[in-house]
Amino acid sequence: MDDILIARSTFGLTMGFHIIFASLGVGLPLMILAAEILYQRTKDKDYELMAKRWTKGQAILLGVAIPSGTIAGVQLSLLWPGFMEIVGKVISLPFQIEIFAFFLEALFMSIYVYAADRLSPFMRIISVFLVLLGATASAVLITNVHAFEGTPTGFRITNGEVTDVDPWAAFFNPSFLVTAGHVTVSAYMTGAFMIATIAAFKMLRAKHLGREYLFHQKALLLGLILGGTFSLLTALNGHESAQYLHRYQPEKLAAAEGLFETQPYAPLAIGGITDPETKEVKYAIEIPWLLSFLAANRFDEVVVGLNDFPEEEWPPLFIHTLFNGMVGIGSLLVLVGFVGFAWKKLLKKETFPRWAMWIFVCGGPLALLGIEFGWVFACTGRQPWVIYHVMKTAEAATHSEGLGLFFILFLLVYLALAVITLLVFYSYFKRHPLRPLDGKEETVK
Repeated sequence: MDDILIARSTFGLTMGFHIIFASLGVGLPLMILAAEILYQRTKDKDYELMAKRWTKGQAILLGVAIPSGTIAGVQLSLLWPGFMEIVGKVISLPFQIEIFAFFLEALFMSIYVYAADRLSPFMRIISVFLVLLGATASAVLITNVHAFEGTPTGFRITNGEVTDVDPWAAFFNPSFLVTAGHVTVSAYMTGAFMIATIAAFKMLRAKHLGREYLFHQKALLLGLILGGTFSLLTALNGHESAQYLHRYQPEKLAAAEGLFETQPYAPLAIGGITDPETKEVKYAIEIPWLLSFLAANRFDEVVVGLNDFPEEEWPPLFIHTLFNGMVGIGSLLVLVGFVGFAWKKLLKKETFPRWAMWIFVCGGPLALLGIEFGWVFACTGRQPWVIYHVMKTAEAATHSEGLGLFFILFLLVYLALAVITLLVFYSYFKRHPLRPLDGKEETVK
């Protein structure tokens, strides 16, 4: 296997593993904050217990996210020295600020875990809010380096040397806001749907409609409402992301939609497989004019096709499948959130049918799968550039050999970490089962 491909696979494996814990580590504090606010407003002890139990889960996730994130940082220097040379001179600011964001998250996480009972209601809410702020800021700051790779600004290359560096211009690059928004709302969506998944699974296993069932039903509804809301915001942000690609990375948008010919009134291809030989998307459902509208809010917008670019600079054409998977999962989650809210709040039903519960169980894993699809699409769709139109991936990669063993070792490390994490979750919550809060069982009327 090519050394550059192995380097990409190794770092991709690391980020694919880390992003699970990073996304949940951003989304779960939002759920804790929502539960804490509901407790302070209603004095319903169920919400207090939710916040406490979810905080234990957040601590476990943080314990895995920290080492996997550290590994990613080390791999950047080992596998991509050419890239890090530019990063160190131009866009190191997000890494430096992220240290303080993590400090904020860790500090107030400790305060909330160990001193929540001694804090006033207002300070409890403030503590969880600062945990959420620190976790969100960490994700936004790190992802900003990825945004810079797609829209590099704030420097020039003169005779092979980096000159005229403006770190704030690099920081607030053109795609900063849309990327920051997307990573934030998608992480919030994922955290909410993962809570809904666990609650729905627990409800399915419940032997009777008692106190514990009611507890999980409240958690489920909270997860569905917030998950559905943020999945809708993710879809709206995705529309803005398509316009950003049209403006700054047109070949990436063309590859995502399998568009080869530049044209106005460009159709949107849903599903199908891109065939590089015939230069078409086979078996797709085409919606006339819609791609032009998504790109610029007008049907006669000219969308640039892949044939306008050198073929060696085309992104891999399979990103069309990744893009469709990401969009399809996001659309399904919007529907799942709406159905859950409508069934409970609009139709006033006390319980959900079992078929709906199994759909809710799938919500969290689907959200994580959507995150993975989106991340691979975002990075692979930029190829062959590591910094768009500045540095190619081959120029940034290490020249070291023997990376195959490196890949295998990290694969084993992540498998071990995944198993250990699941065992820790299982062991902790088995030893600390949910108990009726008032010592009595009640039946749903």
